[in-house]
Amino acid sequence: MSSENIIIDGVEVHLGHPDELNIRMVGQYELQKQLEACWLTVEEGDLPLVPRLLGRPGVGKTTLAYAAGKKMNQDVYIFQCTMDTRPEDLIITPVLSDSGKGGTSIRYQASSLVTAMIRGGVAILDEANRMTEKSWASLAPLFDNRRYVESITAGVKVKAHEDFRCCVTMNDDSSTFEVPEYIMSRLQPQIYVDFPSQSEEKEILKINLPFAEEELLDMISAFLAHAHQFGEPFSSRDGIHILRYARRISHHQGIPIEDAMKQSIEQVLGKDAVNYLDPDYQPSFNVMNDFWSEEYEEEDDDELV
Repeated sequence: MSSENIIIDGVEVHLGHPDELNIRMVGQYELQKQLEACWLTVEEGDLPLVPRLLGRPGVGKTTLAYAAGKKMNQDVYIFQCTMDTRPEDLIITPVLSDSGKGGTSIRYQASSLVTAMIRGGVAILDEANRMTEKSWASLAPLFDNRRYVESITAGVKVKAHEDFRCCVTMNDDSSTFEVPEYIMSRLQPQIYVDFPSQSEEKEILKINLPFAEEELLDMISAFLAHAHQFGEPFSSRDGIHILRYARRISHHQGIPIEDAMKQSIEQVLGKDAVNYLDPDYQPSFNVMNDFWSEEYEEEDDDELV
């Protein structure tokens, strides 16, 4: 649909625009197939699934979903979720606009999610577990066989196009809310996105930093791969920031790139992270082992209560 607005139950609703990102997927091809399978319908009356992509920040969850949507030749709409996201933000928001006669009027603006529903596109709810339960509740009928949302503000019910597809990404960190169980039961299956391999990491860095020297790409990809062996959460995004800043330091201050790299790593990830530049370095702990040990200790404590 090329028009910028649509009439729903006598109410004019303005639609948004799809996201056009200059990104290229590297690796994770098996995960992309899993996501595509979630969105397939194999027989009449079948409904697509709404999977959740899990993983640490910066591992490429949004990139994976965007690439899968574009591969299906559909427009992709990304909605960035936050703790302040309200139900009306997710659906239809009233905004004041110039009426053209010296006054103002109310215009109803569809969110990127609702625009995707109407046009039959792919919607990505990014970092969705930052939302509160109240916002999730407004999406419950969309994620089951009803496939609609209701806007209390505009007084309309919006039904999803048969080609509409959706997924949510969720970060594995502490700055998130617990998602209600009745919502989690709708967001199935879960697809875990892990860190890329060293060769894939280098390719990601090269795509984002085509001007970077080969030796620097090798250095940072090896640094990240070494850190991942011990459960450190350093991501490709961190590597991109490190390289960008290190090259600027070296150019601006006239210092060797090796020294600039150490300074950049320290300022981006902390002083201890510099140790992972040494391929023989082994920390006295393993981040992931310590994490799981704490989890088991908490479970044991619960059993004792």
